[in-house]
Amino acid sequence: MTPTELSGALSAALAAAVADGTLQLPAEAIPASVHVERPRQREHGDWATNVALQLAKKAGTTPRALAEDLAARLGENAGIKSVDVAGPGFLNITLDAGAAGELARTIVEAGAEYGRTDSLAGQVIDLEYISANPTGPLHIGHTRWAALGDAMARILRAAGADVTAEYYINDAGAQMDRFGGSILARATGGDIPEGGYNGEYVKELAAKVLERRPDLPDLPEDEAIAVAREEGYQLQLAEIREVLEGFGVHFDVWFSERDLHESGAVEQAVDRLREQGHVFDAGGAVWLRTTDFTDDKDRVLIRANGEPTYFAADAAYYLSKKDRGFPGKIYLLGADHHGYINRLKAIAACAGDDPQQNIEVLIGQLVNVGGAKLSKRVGNIIELRDLVEWIGRDAVRYSLARYPADTPLELQGEDMLKQTNDNPVFYVQYAHSRTCAVDRNAAERGVRLEDAFDPSLLSHESESALIGRLTEYPRIVAQAAELREPHRVARYLEALAGDYHSWYNDDAKLRANPYPDEAVTDAHRTRLWLNDAVRTVLANGLDLLGVSAPERM
Repeated sequence: MTPTELSGALSAALAAAVADGTLQLPAEAIPASVHVERPRQREHGDWATNVALQLAKKAGTTPRALAEDLAARLGENAGIKSVDVAGPGFLNITLDAGAAGELARTIVEAGAEYGRTDSLAGQVIDLEYISANPTGPLHIGHTRWAALGDAMARILRAAGADVTAEYYINDAGAQMDRFGGSILARATGGDIPEGGYNGEYVKELAAKVLERRPDLPDLPEDEAIAVAREEGYQLQLAEIREVLEGFGVHFDVWFSERDLHESGAVEQAVDRLREQGHVFDAGGAVWLRTTDFTDDKDRVLIRANGEPTYFAADAAYYLSKKDRGFPGKIYLLGADHHGYINRLKAIAACAGDDPQQNIEVLIGQLVNVGGAKLSKRVGNIIELRDLVEWIGRDAVRYSLARYPADTPLELQGEDMLKQTNDNPVFYVQYAHSRTCAVDRNAAERGVRLEDAFDPSLLSHESESALIGRLTEYPRIVAQAAELREPHRVARYLEALAGDYHSWYNDDAKLRANPYPDEAVTDAHRTRLWLNDAVRTVLANGLDLLGVSAPERM
């Protein structure tokens, strides 16, 4: 019996109590899904619920009386061994071994679909993250959002949401002119412009630009800067795409800020916001009255000289997302963007959206990796590609995904390379590879899933603990999606790996494979189902984090 099935049985018991007059409660007050959770103490049973405490007052009875009635009704369900009433009205439910163990077959047969839910079905979300300027390589500051953003997109989709992953290319503004001027200076031996870009990567870009445009030094300065800017931009953006794909991060949309300006979308956005009644003119500039919506000051959209501000582009970009059919908009921003939260929510409100429903702004804190060498190409940062080359994609992604985004993080590079149980990614991946080794040995010894499955044989304490952990996976995925917290999946996988290793090492009698001189029994075959259920969930969870599930280590 799965948690979903148990929840349904509880709802049915409530409906039956209302139908026979035992419970004086409007039918619409009966929850379609009753929340059940694992008790903190194993001896309290497999599942617990406080539904009696929630509904007793509405029903005009005491929580304990309602709990006792529900306990009697639940006890009639096949697969439920016992139901105990605890405290003021908690229900502690114990399943019989067969009903609990059936989950192993359910998981194996579901395969990659196990854990996927429809908890966020119907939600259409634009998820924007990284959005680094295309004026240099991706570095460690972008790496955290690359890992978390991609994991979040995967988890949201697993919960049924329709998610578009989007990268906003900041390819407009003065920084692009400085970028072009820096490349031209490197190509011609001139001086880097004030506020320009240094580093070996600029020399590399300049050399490539000269290969494409050998006439660059002979062009008029303004034209040469424009050519260097465009050629360097295309080269740097191509590198960003390549590095992200190598990190396992894919974007559905690459949205150009430059297109916003060239298409007239920025001016149109100002006009649309003016129609909403939130734009005013003062001091020759055009303003958005964001103080009406919790911002600390009103924001300039168009300067007195007629030039649009970055904020105007932000407003146009928000309206673009709205126009493209995204009711939900999630922004994942860096640690230096706290001031953006209120102003982006103010844009949403000024655009006629609900800032509590239609926009979320998540801030990621800084991350530092001890022991890493600074990039030779840039000189003052750690490049993403260097970090992956040093530590490995799986270790970097997993290590970043297992902590809440709003936690400042310092990782030790050498620790992430260790092949010991102290290294979480190794611990989880080793558990998966161990399940695969069990499968290989089973094939050699003639233990086959299709020959038998008797869930009542999965009655050992370590097997019950392992099954209990497996039942939690769909809830963990749904919760991680709802709260936008991929680290919940990582921490769950570590707990599951721990339960599996304990089961594997617990008792020689619990082997999924017989000894060489031992006959194959149904117990071996049934334990192989449990082994493969663990393998399935570990693989599914690692995939949500963008981490591989190796078969051998």
